[in-house]
Amino acid sequence: MNLKKIRALGAQKFKILSMPKPKFHFIDKLIEAIKAKGSPICVGLDPRLELIPNFIKEVHIAKKGRSFVAAADAFLEFNKGIIDAVADLVPAVKPQFAFYAQYGFSGIWAFEETCKYAQSKGLLVIADAKCNDIGSTAEAYANAFLGESDLFGERVANLDCDALTVNPYLGIDGIKPFIEVCRKRGKGIFVLVKTSNKSSGDLQDRMLAEEKMRNYELMAHLLESWGADEMGESGYSCVGAVVGATYPAEAKHLRKIMPHTYFLVPGYGAQGGKAADVKACFNEDGLGAIVNSSRDVIFAWQKVGDEKNYAAAAREAVLRMKKDLVS
Repeated sequence: MNLKKIRALGAQKFKILSMPKPKFHFIDKLIEAIKAKGSPICVGLDPRLELIPNFIKEVHIAKKGRSFVAAADAFLEFNKGIIDAVADLVPAVKPQFAFYAQYGFSGIWAFEETCKYAQSKGLLVIADAKCNDIGSTAEAYANAFLGESDLFGERVANLDCDALTVNPYLGIDGIKPFIEVCRKRGKGIFVLVKTSNKSSGDLQDRMLAEEKMRNYELMAHLLESWGADEMGESGYSCVGAVVGATYPAEAKHLRKIMPHTYFLVPGYGAQGGKAADVKACFNEDGLGAIVNSSRDVIFAWQKVGDEKNYAAAAREAVLRMKKDLVS
């Protein structure tokens, strides 16, 4: 199967008809924020209870015991400190939904409040939930994170994140509902293409005999076609790609396949990715990618051993990262 047929396959039956484009476009907003901050950095808000400073945990345990509610309160206080410290330096944050959901209703409340607080500070929020399904279930996921839900006949936004990570394994049936919400509400998605984990090659690097390319390459061609009708004024689609910093050669190749696709780049820092590795993710215009760092930023206080100043340590970590990436 040649590339023209692959792109056609990705585009078939995918026109979102009779739906006007929103007045704003997620990637255009992201690029505007990146330029304003002078920084293509996203801070991952992935709280781990054992790594939250003790002085924060002790306050909430005293109030509500060793409960899920106390854990959620500790997460929110910790996250607010990080957000306040980095809001003038970065365009976006990326809370990982699983770290909150494991604490049940209370944890999901902390996730929602974290998103709202970040947005109140002028930050874009990329929800990292890697959702996917088909039909009405995919629509429900899209509505939960990006869209509006039916509330007794009225459409009401709930989490109202700016963008969401999405798993493409179910094909176009699992992607279309998300793009429809993006088109309607000016949101964005980042689709898994070549992830940063070591075992990603078990599936993503498999060679496809008929197409004569690897799985991740096929995914890239499909994704570029899925976003063809979703371009912003910047020339980038609201359908982005997750491309790990730990595979720079593959990233360079994917950049050529997807010139109109914005990359969300995990794997910098704790997972081993370095500034030289992420260079291939950017286009010649200096745009095209936003680089995420989680542990190296939010738990930077551990390296200096000063938990009271955890927020200041996070800020210094972002400044170092900015110097590393932008210089």
